[in-house]
Amino acid sequence: MDAPVIKPLLFETYLVMIKNAVGTKMFQSGFAEVDGVKTEITKSGDLSCAFFVSSFLKIFDLIDGIHVTVDGTTRALEQADWQKTKELKPGSVLIWESQIDEKGENHKHIGFYLGDDQAISNDSKSGTPVIHNVIFNNAKPRYIITIYWSDKLK
Repeated sequence: MDAPVIKPLLFETYLVMIKNAVGTKMFQSGFAEVDGVKTEITKSGDLSCAFFVSSFLKIFDLIDGIHVTVDGTTRALEQADWQKTKELKPGSVLIWESQIDEKGENHKHIGFYLGDDQAISNDSKSGTPVIHNVIFNNAKPRYIITIYWSDKLK
């Protein structure tokens, strides 16, 4: 009897792993050396959106490494031939406009599109990934400014 032929399904696995990340605390703490001092730079999940997204992309070898800023993750996407598009497809990487938070700091935001106007990104209050509407539906909507897609996900 021949051994079964097994072909991993990248896109299906990628998408289900992203969905299964809801509530995980694994992206709450990221450390770096800042001016020679060990620093918890994700601030207990408050600034973990890029850490969350880039970690998944790195797991699937879709970018060069893990990043902790939206700008660093964006550069990695572009260097890995992710293309800007206007079409929302499940698995797309989304960049939302900058907004000023409660502390007066201006931040971009990054996450994944899941389909049916739903996205997943790291929530600054809980410090964990959550599913939400693509424009958040908060008191002040937050709009997508860039959508990235990789043909490697086909």
